[in-house]
Amino acid sequence: MQWMYIFIAGLLEIIWVIGLRYSEGFTVLVPSIITLITLAISFYLFSKSLKFLPIGTAYAIFTGLGAAGTAIVGILYFQESASPSKLFFLSLMLIGIIGLKMTTSDDTKETEVLEEGK
Repeated sequence: MQWMYIFIAGLLEIIWVIGLRYSEGFTVLVPSIITLITLAISFYLFSKSLKFLPIGTAYAIFTGLGAAGTAIVGILYFQESASPSKLFFLSLMLIGIIGLKMTTSDDTKETEVLEEGK
């Protein structure tokens, strides 16, 4: 479940960053409200994931998903540049996120169970 928390938190980060763009410095009501709500939920889910995941891994995945996702949305919907080097480094970021997920899975559950048994 902790991976679902961090994944949804990362996706919500993409939404609140886009909302931030449309809020125009929190002067436009609806985008401002959407930004604040998704920001709060995103950080809540991120904090839930920290109960089970190492903080460095969780933060890297949270920010990586948000940064990569926001960059992809920028390319697809805001006509931002998609140079080969930008795509290459976005790919590296996504490969890093996948690598962190693959190398972090079950060890944290054992740590959590041991800590709960104190």
